[in-house]
Amino acid sequence: MKLPFKVDLKNKIAAVTGAGGVICAEFCRALAACGAKVALLDINYDAAKSVADEVGENAFAVECDCLDKSSLISARAAVCARFGDVNFLVNGAGGNNSRATTDNEFMTPDTVGIKDFFSLEEIGLKKVFDLNIISAFLATQVFAESMVRSGGNIVNISSMNAYRPLTKIPAYSAAKAGLSNFTQWVAVHFAPCKIRCNAIAPGFFATNQNRDLLFDKTGAPTARTGKILAATPMKRLGEICDLIGAFLWLADDKASAFVTGAVIPVDGGFSAYSGV
Repeated sequence: MKLPFKVDLKNKIAAVTGAGGVICAEFCRALAACGAKVALLDINYDAAKSVADEVGENAFAVECDCLDKSSLISARAAVCARFGDVNFLVNGAGGNNSRATTDNEFMTPDTVGIKDFFSLEEIGLKKVFDLNIISAFLATQVFAESMVRSGGNIVNISSMNAYRPLTKIPAYSAAKAGLSNFTQWVAVHFAPCKIRCNAIAPGFFATNQNRDLLFDKTGAPTARTGKILAATPMKRLGEICDLIGAFLWLADDKASAFVTGAVIPVDGGFSAYSGV
């Protein structure tokens, strides 16, 4: 892969959750390209293994359910046996759930026959919070334990929704806001142990999860995409490579040595734009 710049991560042993996804797969490639040893954790083993096979000998896939602490502990043992103790954790597992998503952007008294706020399912909301917060909480519990002795680095994947909630997805927006807050809490709590914790908040990127919301069956931008672009000063969706610079900066303990508790927006100006 082509990196925007290269840092020396030869001392890094990284565990990346959600590693089979589009964004975290690219993070794994970047880490390995900079010399890190990378364990790709995902409940979808085939997806993680496909990326690991592409990366090469400094990477291997581990089937792991990030909502099951015993599964995470088993994954940690596998990584330790292969590479040693993890000193860099990327909490990338997450996502939304259709049962926690409304059909309408705004509620009106005459709304009939659609999935509105009152139709959202509790199980859907719980699933979203589990995917985005509980997974990060459990993975941090498991992998930060060895970091307490020798220091470490944690990067969480938040979202623009943490800054400004989007219509239709109340659970995802609230969960990512919670993850940003958890990032700050961890940064403070573990600072005496020389563990840094930061987050990246991507703006709008086309991924496997949201592609159907952004483009119609012909590949044309949807009305929702039009609104996104209108509110993004750079007037385009992000490309995955746009995240790599911020990620490598946070990964390098020299470049970002005094940065902890930060949530870095990579959003084309979306969070800065008031609309006028």
